[in-house]
Amino acid sequence: MTRMHSFSARLAVSVGAAACGDDPVGATASATDGSGSTITSPVTASDDTQSSGDGTIKLDSLVDTTGGPTGCATDGDCVEIDLLFVIDNSGTMGEEQLNLAKNFPLLIQQLEALTDAAGQPVHPSVNVMVTTSDFGHPLCTQFQKDDYEPRRGAPVYEGCNARINRFSGFGTHPLVLEEACTTNCPADLVPSDQFIHFDANGSNVPLDKVGQALSCIGPQGIDGCGYEAPLESMLQAINPQACWNDPSREDCAVDPEWGQFNKPFLRDGALLAIAMVTDEADCSVEAPGGFTYFTNSENDQYWEIDPDTDQPAVSSAVCWNGGVSCTGPDSTGAYTDCVSTDNGVLHPTDRYISYLRYLVEEQDKDVVMLGIFGVPEVTAHSDSPPFEPTAGGVYALQNRAWTEADLTPVEVDANVTVADKVWEFGNIAPGCRNENGSAIFPTRAQEVCESLNIPDDPSTPALDESAPRCCIESICDDDFSPAIKCLTGAISSLIPPAG
Repeated sequence: MTRMHSFSARLAVSVGAAACGDDPVGATASATDGSGSTITSPVTASDDTQSSGDGTIKLDSLVDTTGGPTGCATDGDCVEIDLLFVIDNSGTMGEEQLNLAKNFPLLIQQLEALTDAAGQPVHPSVNVMVTTSDFGHPLCTQFQKDDYEPRRGAPVYEGCNARINRFSGFGTHPLVLEEACTTNCPADLVPSDQFIHFDANGSNVPLDKVGQALSCIGPQGIDGCGYEAPLESMLQAINPQACWNDPSREDCAVDPEWGQFNKPFLRDGALLAIAMVTDEADCSVEAPGGFTYFTNSENDQYWEIDPDTDQPAVSSAVCWNGGVSCTGPDSTGAYTDCVSTDNGVLHPTDRYISYLRYLVEEQDKDVVMLGIFGVPEVTAHSDSPPFEPTAGGVYALQNRAWTEADLTPVEVDANVTVADKVWEFGNIAPGCRNENGSAIFPTRAQEVCESLNIPDDPSTPALDESAPRCCIESICDDDFSPAIKCLTGAISSLIPPAG
């Protein structure tokens, strides 16, 4: 959460801006897969993209680029599920990763005991892939450790003990939270592929200890970029052209990292579940031009005033100010009608919404999403699948100005002021707070998640198509088990009854 962010943001301003000058560093129109291979931008026309019927640009067909063994060939009751975790690995996420890892065995148990929409047991064939929220940013490049590269949507499949350096921060006296790894993973247990797989016949994990393996590859560390891009990382993680989704490509077979793998994460016909965990606003920059709003002082319209200098200075506030528009504040400090906006700073949310809609409408792929975000505590859930929040959470969210009450005791002791927090994150106060810190609500990610909630489809009367496909839970909760239950409940509600 945000308790340590002021220091890291000021560090980024003083070093990163000086290094970058007027032009972004490393800004390209396409991304890389973590090993140097190019991933074609899903919304930029190219030889590798196709136009859908409504004129939008979409990625290549999953049918043409993925496949391989499904694990369901001989079992009529088998259901394929591809589950992606996008986990914020910035400097404020140690306790949250520990909490998540603690609940991973519960997730595996619930997936193994999965039922269909009629409550009958099914035999799931599950792939689980984990990536980070770090898509790279020129203001972070100067701080990256020598052994660190942004994953940009690529899977993380090594155990966290092998990556223990990831759990220490920056500065003369860095924050060290190795327990975010070691508490739930005393010794690394990892899959033989770039993702975890299990089904009724076994797994790709030693001794079939799937829950423990996920608790080992799940924690991502706290030395990632503070300009988090979970939406773009999600999109590139499910890019069918990426080597982890299409290992049969010739260039993937000879790639130093991906040549060792021969199975795709994404499978034709599999239900896609996405879990996104972050404590800040999405900052998926529209490269290359979007980076100039961070690095060029002549493009400072989204910068806030640094109270130390009384001058505009770049910070994470650019992510909110350049990506979200609100009405207000009114006389009480309240803001209303906060929605994403396309100002050329961040990718428009339609980039992500349209691709997920393409998967659902044109690929007949069921998609569900769990967001563990900066919302107030959820106080009630539905009694039936998907066990979605019914009170608290987004229903209790108030977009309002920062006040002294939003500062943690640690921040007060450190003489952090409201003006510091406005400079750091923008005018909107955090969505939730606990003893560890506070979390900013990611409006853009909310829009993408809630776009999956669609009305009833008369052609599928066996399913409750009106059941929510988006669950949003609070990252400030000390127990993520309701979030896990909502995710598996959303999956269950979309599995047709056998026969």
